[in-house]
Amino acid sequence: MPADATSFVGRKHDVAEVKRLLADARLVTLSGVGGVGKTRLAVRVAAELRRAFPDGVWIVELADLSDPDLIVHTFLKSLGVHDDTDRNHTTVLVEHLRDRHILIVLDNCEHLVDACADLVDLLLRVVPRLRVLATSRERLGIDAEHLRVVSPLPLPDPHRPLPVGAGGIYPSMMLFAERACAVDSDFAITPFNQDQVAQVCHLLGGIPLAIELAAVRLRVLTLDHLLSRLDDTYRVLASGKRGGLPRHQTLLAAVDWSFRLCTRAEQTIWARASVFAGSFDLGAARTVCAGEGVPGTDVLDVLSALIDKSVLVREPHDRYRLLEPLRQFGMDKLRDAGRERVLRERHRDHFVALAEQSEHDWFGPQQPNIFARTRLDHANLRAALDFCFDSGDVRAAQHLAGTLWFYWSGCGFLAEGRHWLERALAASSEPSPERAKLLWVNGYVATLQGDLSAAVRVLEECRRYSRDVGDEASLAYSTHKLACTTLVGDDLDVADQLFGEARNRYRSLGLVNSNTMLAVIELAIAATFQGDFDRAEKLCEEACAVGEEHGEQWAYAYAIYVRSLCHWARGDLAYADELGRDCLRIKRTFNDLLGIVLGMELLAWISASRGDGTRAATLLGATNQIWQSVGYPMFGSRYFGAPHGDCETATIEQIGEAAFRLAFRAGMDLSRDDALTYAIGDVPPEPAEARIGNDTPLTRREQEVADLIAGGMSNKEIAAQLVIARRTAEGHVERILQKLGFTSRAQIATWVTERRN
Repeated sequence: MPADATSFVGRKHDVAEVKRLLADARLVTLSGVGGVGKTRLAVRVAAELRRAFPDGVWIVELADLSDPDLIVHTFLKSLGVHDDTDRNHTTVLVEHLRDRHILIVLDNCEHLVDACADLVDLLLRVVPRLRVLATSRERLGIDAEHLRVVSPLPLPDPHRPLPVGAGGIYPSMMLFAERACAVDSDFAITPFNQDQVAQVCHLLGGIPLAIELAAVRLRVLTLDHLLSRLDDTYRVLASGKRGGLPRHQTLLAAVDWSFRLCTRAEQTIWARASVFAGSFDLGAARTVCAGEGVPGTDVLDVLSALIDKSVLVREPHDRYRLLEPLRQFGMDKLRDAGRERVLRERHRDHFVALAEQSEHDWFGPQQPNIFARTRLDHANLRAALDFCFDSGDVRAAQHLAGTLWFYWSGCGFLAEGRHWLERALAASSEPSPERAKLLWVNGYVATLQGDLSAAVRVLEECRRYSRDVGDEASLAYSTHKLACTTLVGDDLDVADQLFGEARNRYRSLGLVNSNTMLAVIELAIAATFQGDFDRAEKLCEEACAVGEEHGEQWAYAYAIYVRSLCHWARGDLAYADELGRDCLRIKRTFNDLLGIVLGMELLAWISASRGDGTRAATLLGATNQIWQSVGYPMFGSRYFGAPHGDCETATIEQIGEAAFRLAFRAGMDLSRDDALTYAIGDVPPEPAEARIGNDTPLTRREQEVADLIAGGMSNKEIAAQLVIARRTAEGHVERILQKLGFTSRAQIATWVTERRN
């Protein structure tokens, strides 16, 4: 759950009421005008209910999503469930939730209300201990729903004199004062200005977002001036509207007033930035939003000014985000001006260019940065793809989906990649270079998912097209990827032939990149399975030399994996183990689950060969969980699968059935980060059953972490003390908070102290 960036004012009764509703109802929807505080209320309620839900409270944010087909993907990602198989993802979600006692906050449903309603209705029917707290401007409309309208903050009665100290009585005035103090530390509500503050809050209808937008104007306006300008604006806006302004018009008026107080450049950037989904960086803002009155050199200053006015929020990694109601307002301004399509085209073109540059730079030392940046721009890439389809530009959609092959296949997004690739293929069957690339990329992704029949079908189509039109590059790539299907399909002779053909085609074209490296590495795997270790080593040395020359790491790690495989097969176990760990260190950088699970499997085999049955069993348990997220275990291949079976048999012989099952279970219970830390650093995991006592839910390691928190240590210091990764320490802290139902480290420290006494 996100932490509150500012204090939570005036919702004590609402929190209590929503908690009461959730005690009886399985779906509660918070409805109300934009900016009224639905999300803040939902997050606060969820935080206070942590202890009531043993399997946690989770937030699923939908504001940045426009494709209803990706709602389930978003659920899984938000719940920390990674599944890149070709299984039905609704089934995966149901299986994950079925036995859990869990609360899900489903935030910003209104633009996807039908799809949200269908999914929530299904989940509530099949997951008996699930509760859902939704926020939406309209109800979901299913039988289990209880609606709670979130009202604006309470206001003083305008027909009665204000009592002394009104600023500490009425939540709307309290909020105004707090936000005003943030920009003017000398501001305070006094008997001399409380009437003016009350009038401001009345004009703004008690809507929190409207109050915050007005309060930050005290940076440049006096309270008298602020009230005067607001009053004039509202009189004009309210004229001719019988009965005054409804609440949604009140917020619109407040936002419009704030917009009018912006400079022309600020208004322009506000409106243009509304085309971004999620966050964006300065480079994107300059490319998409600059021009026609706003020079690129001025964009940073304008963004800073919008942050000062609480229109933009600054996020980590030097990124910016428009608050959702303000983004929608900005989009309305673009539409009214007839500029929406132009800006969305700029947005598309920027992210297509970014994807193209990333694909080019992927073969080089910038790979880790490209992975990180592409993940940050994930929502924008989705938006660009959606616009391509919505605008009927199928070629552009096919081009972008194919260009992102490195992200789909290399960074742990096989399932979503397959979604976009299949959608782009279905949009047009007309032969083209863009479709040819889609075909071989989709064939590769399908192979990695274990869907070999689909992979062969699209790869053969690509090969036919390539031969017909003389597209030598597509023919080389599709031949290479077809070889992959025969490799995991255990037809080593055909695989050897096709890999050789692909390599020759790559050479004749002068192509050198991550894919050409993989063709050499995969040929080495085939040689290894055929027992030709000398040839396999020579091929890996060739691939490693290319990787080292160009600074390529992702494919290079697979070459290290095959070298480890060779040394294990030859009995050089110490060096094989060292290479296997090196492979995992690199694959961890990219979240490449296929590379991670293959590396961990190999380390399990090596451990069994070294007589370390407990480590082998633990690693097998960890890989068992990851394989379920990636695809068919060991691709269903007998060459990959035979060592797995031999490892399990040898391990049971070494430590016995009972000890094997215990260690295997301990491996299954590890988080992915903890499993990687264990595999790389040889840190012994603690069995789930190993508790420090019957009166605490914490494991011994978690109790150690709690004790160090009580001693005042930071996560970094805890990691150093326990010789674990910082991310592992952070994971322990999060699980302690969840298990104890706490929200802060201070509560953990207090709990530890009380137990000692």
